[in-house]
Amino acid sequence: MARPATRKKPVARKAAKPVAKAPPRKAAKTAIKTKPKAGGAVRLGSLPDWNLDDLYPGIESTALKQDLSWMDSECVAFEELYKGKLGVLAAQPGASEALCEAVKRYEKIADVLGRIGSYAGLLHAGNSTDQTIAKFYGDMNERITTAYSHLLFFDLELNRIDDKVLDSAMSSAPLSHYRPWIEDVRKEKPYQLEDRIEQLFHEKSLTAYSAWNRLFDDTIAALRFKVRGKELPIEPTLNFMQDTDGAKRKDAAEALAKTFKANLRPFTLITNTLAKDKEISDRWRGFKDVADARHLSNRVEPEVVEALVSAVRAAYPKLSHRYYALKASWFGKKKLAHWDRNAPLPKVEQRSIPWTDARNTVLTAYGAFSPTMAEVADRFFQKNWIDAGVRPGKQPGAFSHPTVPSAHPYVLINYQGKPRDVMTLAHELGHGVHQVLAAPNGALMAPTPLTLAETASVFGEMLTFRKLLANTTDKKQRKAMLAAKVEDMINTVVRQIAFYTFERKVHLERRNGELTADKLCELWMSVQSESLGPAIDLRPGYETFWVYIPHFIHSPFYVYAYAFGDCLVNSLYAVYEKSESGFAERYLAMLSAGGTKHHSELLAPFGLDARDPKFWDGGLSVIAKLIEELEGLG
Repeated sequence: MARPATRKKPVARKAAKPVAKAPPRKAAKTAIKTKPKAGGAVRLGSLPDWNLDDLYPGIESTALKQDLSWMDSECVAFEELYKGKLGVLAAQPGASEALCEAVKRYEKIADVLGRIGSYAGLLHAGNSTDQTIAKFYGDMNERITTAYSHLLFFDLELNRIDDKVLDSAMSSAPLSHYRPWIEDVRKEKPYQLEDRIEQLFHEKSLTAYSAWNRLFDDTIAALRFKVRGKELPIEPTLNFMQDTDGAKRKDAAEALAKTFKANLRPFTLITNTLAKDKEISDRWRGFKDVADARHLSNRVEPEVVEALVSAVRAAYPKLSHRYYALKASWFGKKKLAHWDRNAPLPKVEQRSIPWTDARNTVLTAYGAFSPTMAEVADRFFQKNWIDAGVRPGKQPGAFSHPTVPSAHPYVLINYQGKPRDVMTLAHELGHGVHQVLAAPNGALMAPTPLTLAETASVFGEMLTFRKLLANTTDKKQRKAMLAAKVEDMINTVVRQIAFYTFERKVHLERRNGELTADKLCELWMSVQSESLGPAIDLRPGYETFWVYIPHFIHSPFYVYAYAFGDCLVNSLYAVYEKSESGFAERYLAMLSAGGTKHHSELLAPFGLDARDPKFWDGGLSVIAKLIEELEGLG
């Protein structure tokens, strides 16, 4: 299963642009006949390709051309109608109605721009090496960027309206409906710049961070790794790291290291350039800390994140260090080579899980919790909203992309029949259910901050795991399942906080000048040694493994959201186990809220408060208890 390190998510920025900038990407039925072949070996069954016709039937389709034409004219018309006039509208009688009409029109544009951007991005995710798709993706990004340049004024002018005047307009219907979105927009006020500078930042994004993001994606997709005489893309090579054959794991690790080392120069340049680009943006906007912009977009207080990070780092010895020492003992060793970190347990039968079994497992687990949750998840299978096969040119990892409320989400995974692939499916369908339930809030208020966006996905994994564990009576299989879950939790909590620590080191060091490849490798090894502990032997070559983590490139400091979500879900699940009734209804209500409420409001019905330092210790103790259970199994 592709753990969080290889999952790529859309950046759910709630209060800013209405366009899905560089969303996760994919290809399916198009007018250029690039529909990928159904992936997967016979033993897995027929793996689905998604059908993007619900967005557009093809890149030359009439529907797409009409939307592009509407987008161009409507954005210009919107600017001509409202630019320089929002303050006047807010001060006049009937301000609530007038401003609401403007926001509703803005939201409609956001939906169309998001639909076009999502379609282009999803096409590209499935085959980033196809030149026609790559050109289409680039052209659409340019068209969207140009169109949105006519809308930049809207957020800026909203934030220039006097607080009392705008509060008065929002106090009554119909504008009160959009209060959560407007309040989030106003949180950006201290960091917004003069209009022409914002315009420059926006237009230059195509040749700045967006271009470097695209270069990273294309470079990763084109890499090949020679494993036992075969040239493989990155996903199947990473999959070998979970093979039962230790020699294969070693061969794959060495192949990864060899190719990464040969490509250190471009990845070093990409990392340096994006870190500098972010530093320039942060400096102009007035962000003090390197992660402040992420905290703002996540609508989470820096002190909450710091409490999480401190709690996890303090728990390294009782979690990852302790578990890997236990795992090494199972292999009859004092230390495990880094390529054995996620190895299957010895002497445990490994089976390949057919796609239909994976589907039934997840839907059964979801259904036992809530029939509504299972029904929504089943739509993804029945309506071809999933792409599951592995093929060259397809983006590695997994994601669920919400697209826009007028359509529906799509899930991409690289299914190879591993037990962890089933957990990945459960994870991404959790996102999908969340996105479907939140969609009625509309294009401006459906997106959820990243910290809470991971809640539904991790909860979906937990439901699936608990269901499987309850049905397992064989001691060896139970041990293997517990070990896999602990490893998933360590990868989701410990590893992601180590990633966050690495990013902080990189961005802080970059302020003093460019970082060499050697320096980046040194920083990587320092955080990995600290987090993994003495029972993991980081052999030569591992120092290069930072190069393939997409979150560092696409969404700096995203990674702590995984740890936030996992610890939150651990606490949430404990409430569920003690709850007599009504939990599922409260949980689905939380998901349905989308981005309309702060995390403190959403967690209050469950008696949870992420601002309490003890909250994080409670979530981490769940992992420690699972390790204790494993120690008891011998």
